[in-house]
Amino acid sequence: MTEPIRKQAAPCGTWTSPISAAIVAAGAVPLSQIALDGDDVLWLAGRASEAGRTTLQRLRAGATSELTPNPFNVRTRVHEYGGGAYTAQGGTVWFSHFADNRLYRVDEGGEPVALTREEAVRYADFVPDSARQRLIAVREDHLAGEAYPVNTICAVGFDGVETILVDGNDFYAAPRLSPSGRQLAWLCWDHPRMPWQGTELWVADIAPDGSLVDGRLIAGGLDESICQPEWSPDGLLHFVSDRSGWWNLYRFEDGVVHPLCPREAEFGGPQWNFGGSMYGFSADDEIICTYIEDGISRLGRLSTKGCNLTPIETPYQEIRELRVSPGRVALLAGSPTIALELALIDPASGARTVLMQSIAQLPPVEELSVPQSIRYPSANGRSAYAFYYPPANAHFEAPAGELPPLIVIGHGGPTSMATSTLKLATQFWTGRGFAVLDVNYGGSSGFGRRYRDLLKGQWGVIDVEDCVAGARYLAEQGVVDPARLLIRGGSAGGLTTLNALTFHDVFKAGASYYGVSDLAGLDADSHKFESHYNEYLIAPKAEAQAVYRARSPIHHTDALKRPMIFFQGLDDKVVPPQQSETMVDALRARGVPVAYLTLEGEGHGFRKAESVVRTLEAELAFYLRVFGIPLPAGLPQVEIENLAPYQAA
Repeated sequence: MTEPIRKQAAPCGTWTSPISAAIVAAGAVPLSQIALDGDDVLWLAGRASEAGRTTLQRLRAGATSELTPNPFNVRTRVHEYGGGAYTAQGGTVWFSHFADNRLYRVDEGGEPVALTREEAVRYADFVPDSARQRLIAVREDHLAGEAYPVNTICAVGFDGVETILVDGNDFYAAPRLSPSGRQLAWLCWDHPRMPWQGTELWVADIAPDGSLVDGRLIAGGLDESICQPEWSPDGLLHFVSDRSGWWNLYRFEDGVVHPLCPREAEFGGPQWNFGGSMYGFSADDEIICTYIEDGISRLGRLSTKGCNLTPIETPYQEIRELRVSPGRVALLAGSPTIALELALIDPASGARTVLMQSIAQLPPVEELSVPQSIRYPSANGRSAYAFYYPPANAHFEAPAGELPPLIVIGHGGPTSMATSTLKLATQFWTGRGFAVLDVNYGGSSGFGRRYRDLLKGQWGVIDVEDCVAGARYLAEQGVVDPARLLIRGGSAGGLTTLNALTFHDVFKAGASYYGVSDLAGLDADSHKFESHYNEYLIAPKAEAQAVYRARSPIHHTDALKRPMIFFQGLDDKVVPPQQSETMVDALRARGVPVAYLTLEGEGHGFRKAESVVRTLEAELAFYLRVFGIPLPAGLPQVEIENLAPYQAA
């Protein structure tokens, strides 16, 4: 019998972990956009060794092949965030190539052939209309000479000839052709709304010449968000709507919208990207779907006649997307001990076959921290949600009486969501003796419309309050050290970090990765999709100036008194280096400990392995030195100005 490992007592923060910064930097293979084409399974995979290009993979008869050889990069920049970059039917694939924005076609056994011209026009969210020898797609025209590009739904003939089918709205998504080929459904919305605020679902008939006639509004409006319209095999239109306050499933039949499964759960999500899929049809009257309850994804079988939802057991807690055909489900999913992976599931038996893993070799399970999903009290009687990760290491434990330091993380977006799928970047900290709280603050998706709308006009307030409340809650529960509370975040999460340290006195230090410190600067650099986002998050433009100033830490540097480390890419166009430098200069001048690391050749988000290693190790060294903990052997020093006077005081 193997004897249990006897753990060594060592101060939190000094533990040796197999999850090094280099392992974090090696990262995971990005996996996205599944498709089913007959018996084939297709998906996109990132290639870090090939300048990060995205390639299309196909599994056929047990063998995986690459359909888009180097240098093809299957990616689109419609709405800047892209998604929906390819489609497949009958062995033929159509895709967008990122380098030239052109559409390409790959026939069985052939090479990619361009359909469209090389010009400033982008395409996304394709659906084949084989009967008319064309693709239907969302089109984004950057040639129109307008301040912003013009978005439409178009048809691209297999001969390359383009025809505009729908225009007049600011944005379009999800064109979906009925099984008969006689109708087209689509989504649209206009400024100043984002798609999770209000969208419209339309249907039109297709005339003999391929144009659309008799367009009619089916659902949606200014305050109803519709996503993922789909036709059942027998030709009934289904969609997800948040009209009840939750993104639930509905069917349109005989001119009436019918709820399929009223439930306080999310069967949809914010449409940052095209082509998302959280349900599909295994039969005319059966849907396989994923839904989120309390931040956790579940898989289920839904009878559209009896409206009965039956759970399907899986090992996953996040199901990012799925595709369905009779007898099988392909999904991208993960859990606290499973990094994101592509798998096939038999919905009848629950049998699972893993096709590809984003991380091939994972650390031993005993080295991993498994989070607890918690709900805790926040400001003004509200509740907030988070994943709490306790320290975890197979060989080390804290000395008797020592509580771990806590790192609070506020996700970016901010209309996004923290999930519990295994992240090596989180395990880097827990394996060294830090606890981590990954916060789904008010405004996060996954908890219903009312929770999502808490951030309306309150960005920089609600998110900060929930991070502060989470740290206090864990300290009051006696599981973390109240004298060693930390906060870190990037971009929008950097604003949360800076405001928490500027306007509250709970955290002892923090790290800002290309964090927003001046809200007014965001409007100047915003692209079309997000150009009115701050009107929802902060204030309408007429009222924005005073609110921007009140919530921008760059105007309140006199109140920032805690040690901070800043990381900034010198090529960042979203949050220019000046925003970080102003904060650093203010701390430096007032004698507050500050460290500042700049990275050549990095923009908004660090992509080079050496940048990830350098910043993680510097952040760790910064925390240890601020708390007076000796640095482990081999950990590089970081220059911290004003540290000695601060510690002496």
